[in-house]
Amino acid sequence: MKEPGTNVVNAAIIGASGYSGAELLRILSTHPEVRIRRVTAASSAGQRVDALYPALAGQCDLEYEELLPEKLSDIDVAFLALPSGQAMNIVPELKAKVPRIIDLGGDFRLKSPALYEQYYKHPHTAASLLESAVYGLPEMNRKAVASATLVANPGCYATSVILALLPALEHGIARGQGIVINSLSGVSGAGRSASVEMSFAEINENVRAYKLLTHQHIPEIESVLGGAFGGALSVSFVPHLVPLTRGIYTTVHAQLATNVRASEVVTLYQQYYATHPFVRITNSIPQILSVRGTNYCDIALYVDQRTNQLIIISVIDNLVKGAAGQAIQNMNLMFALDETTGLR
Repeated sequence: MKEPGTNVVNAAIIGASGYSGAELLRILSTHPEVRIRRVTAASSAGQRVDALYPALAGQCDLEYEELLPEKLSDIDVAFLALPSGQAMNIVPELKAKVPRIIDLGGDFRLKSPALYEQYYKHPHTAASLLESAVYGLPEMNRKAVASATLVANPGCYATSVILALLPALEHGIARGQGIVINSLSGVSGAGRSASVEMSFAEINENVRAYKLLTHQHIPEIESVLGGAFGGALSVSFVPHLVPLTRGIYTTVHAQLATNVRASEVVTLYQQYYATHPFVRITNSIPQILSVRGTNYCDIALYVDQRTNQLIIISVIDNLVKGAAGQAIQNMNLMFALDETTGLR
């Protein structure tokens, strides 16, 4: 493991003016082993970071720049916090300049270019890199992440769902068919761009479902869990927007495959995640306030004997464990740091 204070990691954040980019800045600015060298944002080039995000005053004195790959030769890791469809256009050139890349968007999460085009609504321009990209869920791919040069950070909804279901599917407690998932998300998950439907008047005192049957995290959830499960997997996933800034609240219903007591399921999950510091199995009903601003995922488990169902509730902060925090957790693994560094 890397000795503290030696060989500081030089980082760049590409697309640093959005919510995920700002969260990366917030966490990395106090990370003891990282120096943020460059932050790029085409629309904010020339503006100081603390002018756009006053909360970072005194923590970050950088200016946003335009992305010029030739200026990244001194960078050890680049975080890409860009809208869907942008990372794939710059990663091929970036790989020649930067040894480690972590993409917080969805461009490298799916192995199938056809599936990507179906759900993201545009063709993939760097399909040759899909197979080599490592899916960056540390609780599942810790060793692969450590040696990766391109990490696809998981989607926020997908993180909450996969962590909830992984032990039950791997150990044959739950069936892989007919899984029903309802997730509630704060509006920061939609990004920082202005739109009428994301305005205060539309969101406040309101709850609405969106992207029914078409959400891009559906194939991500099914392909990742299907690989772990070793068989076909089908989920019914309905995301909802709720009047919160940040947080995801996920409830999963899965048919039990064995006769099992709730206490046995809890024990299984506690053992499964015993070596994973950011997953907490709780005996109380989880709440978003318990994970807000942290890299934790809290999970509670219930067995409904009447309907023969396993009910799982998981909560995360969509900007931390669902985005920037998980990306930094992956970076820590890639540079042989304790994976909790800067995240406690």
